Amino acid sequence: MDETILRVSSLEDLFRTSEPTKEQPWTASRPTADEMARVLGTTPRRIVTELSGSSIAHWKHGELHDVVEPMKDHVIMTYIGTMQRLERRTGKTRASGTARPGVVTIIPSGSSSRWDIGGEVNVLQLYLPHAILERVAAETDASVAAPLLERTGYLDPTTSRLLMSAADVLDGSEALDALFRQQLTELLATRLLSAHTGAQASHQPASGGLSPTALRRAIERLRSDSDADLSLAALAADAHLSRFHFCRAFKQSTGLSPHAWLRQHRLAQASKLLRETDEPVVSIAVALGYGSQSAFTVAFRRLTGETPREWRRRAR
Repeated sequence: MDETILRVSSLEDLFRTSEPTKEQPWTASRPTADEMARVLGTTPRRIVTELSGSSIAHWKHGELHDVVEPMKDHVIMTYIGTMQRLERRTGKTRASGTARPGVVTIIPSGSSSRWDIGGEVNVLQLYLPHAILERVAAETDASVAAPLLERTGYLDPTTSRLLMSAADVLDGSEALDALFRQQLTELLATRLLSAHTGAQASHQPASGGLSPTALRRAIERLRSDSDADLSLAALAADAHLSRFHFCRAFKQSTGLSPHAWLRQHRLAQASKLLRETDEPVVSIAVALGYGSQSAFTVAFRRLTGETPREWRRRAR
């Protein structure tokens, strides 16, 4: 954790903010997780980083009275079972809100503000590189990724629910959870462009599903029992589409998102093995690509309401 002490000569210096430059304000900024750890005075309970550079982190922290320095990524956060007053000062502008379920707070990359929070907060945060926002803006036919707006306890149940859905897959390193987080990041970026910038993204209507060849390739990759790359980027590249358009086309062809299709396929495989073989649960977990028996049990229970052993006893 960075233990740097902020030294100021006056209260005016304390509240002075570092204005982001118009050209790539994130390039000279601190790594986001590092700055969060410094200002919150703790470490995240859980954090997972994707190959794209985005991260999702779960924090619990106490009161905060400090300046958050410019960070490399956009920070989007929502709150878990919290009710706490938030105050932010950016230059001469003051904003306030309440940290509670259903609201979001957004700190654009490269910006700096003084924060005052009077008590404990339980928060889930997305660290979104600006490059992802730009790519999604291009893929959704928005001409330019307009600057993100600062939000402080802003009511947005849609964005809050999307981000909250990541809580159950923060610990999972399996392909299924990774694919879910990648899709979630795409959805959140699209949502941010439409609801939290100065201009809305203009989505074009879907023009059709995947071609039979592209759909067959996608299904073969998702069904693969090898160490095939099941990332959204790989699936989209096979179909020669952007990630955004691949997700739309795949869902139009199958009725399911890639993550939902893979989850359903894995559940069918697991059920067949549990019902028709005497293979130990740990062997089935390994065969299906889970990192541990416990991870498989958690995923199976989430989908069926039963542990694999309970389901096996009932199915026979």
